[in-house]
Amino acid sequence: MQHRELGRSGLATPRVVLGAWAIGGWGWGGADDEQSVRTIHASIDAGANAIDTAPVYGFGRSERVVGQAIRDRRADVLIFTKIGLRWDDERGDVAFETTDESGAQRVVRRNARPWSVKIEVEQSLGRLGIETIDLIQVHWPDQKTPVAETMSALLELRQAGKVRAIGVSNFEVSLIQEARRALGEVPLASVQPKYSLVARDIEKDLLPLCAREGIGVLVYSPLDQGLLSGRVPASRTFPDSDGRSRRPSFRTENRAQVNAVLESVVRPIAERHAVTLGQVAIAWVLAQAGITAAIVGARTPEQARENAGAADLALDPAEVAAIRGAFEGLRLDLAKKAPDGGWLAGALRRLRGR
Repeated sequence: MQHRELGRSGLATPRVVLGAWAIGGWGWGGADDEQSVRTIHASIDAGANAIDTAPVYGFGRSERVVGQAIRDRRADVLIFTKIGLRWDDERGDVAFETTDESGAQRVVRRNARPWSVKIEVEQSLGRLGIETIDLIQVHWPDQKTPVAETMSALLELRQAGKVRAIGVSNFEVSLIQEARRALGEVPLASVQPKYSLVARDIEKDLLPLCAREGIGVLVYSPLDQGLLSGRVPASRTFPDSDGRSRRPSFRTENRAQVNAVLESVVRPIAERHAVTLGQVAIAWVLAQAGITAAIVGARTPEQARENAGAADLALDPAEVAAIRGAFEGLRLDLAKKAPDGGWLAGALRRLRGR
């Protein structure tokens, strides 16, 4: 698989990164740890040898499973994780409230204060069973903590050898600029925004900024949690424990529109290349200027291998344009409507300060 440097960090990152949110089980209706380990191994073997996780994914479970999987393969893989969402401390603004896989109530708080950052990194190192985190990212902005203070703590951890590179996730352009300035001569390695055929907001400002400043872009949800795989019929229902049951793009009418375009426009392209619809959707993202890599979740070894294969798919410019045009013609209803709040929608609103 082709690798690219992540910004100016020196990290050679595969174009497809394994996303480990689903491995934590929370928000996805559970997970099978043994299968998750096999999935991680399959991803590494297929060349997608970077894993993006976070402490809050399963409240430590995702990091522990990743640590178990890489115990004898640390030299083969890059580990990306995050700081800034705490469920084990009562300080900080409430980001959201939910229940974990055991049914226990969890209150998750935003906290990117320097002392908390240092605690989280030590906890992640312990769960992962490693000495150094390759990329540490601020998961969401903490409006009560100046960005410069958070970056200062991360610089100390970098100097101590605890982390190699520093990035941010879900940051707006102004905050990205603050983070970059606060790091001084140390480059801001990356930003991690949402991006897919049904979520292209970053094209206006964020991607041009990152191109100018040499910042890597790791996009998440390139399949919109499976919507763009062509395997989620409009008739499918999701349990309350699965966040997709409240995701606007997964409303029945939206799924019907997306699936119609996948069949009429994307499937002929997929058949010409002898690949799946999901691989085309991922390859389309990777074909966009300024995208370093796509973070794609997988729950089975087969999914991991399929996702990795998308990195080798080269769509021609006419195919890329045809797919873009078809999706730009959709009129999806993506508004978050009450009472369609739920834990995930409410969490995103509060995390964005709405």
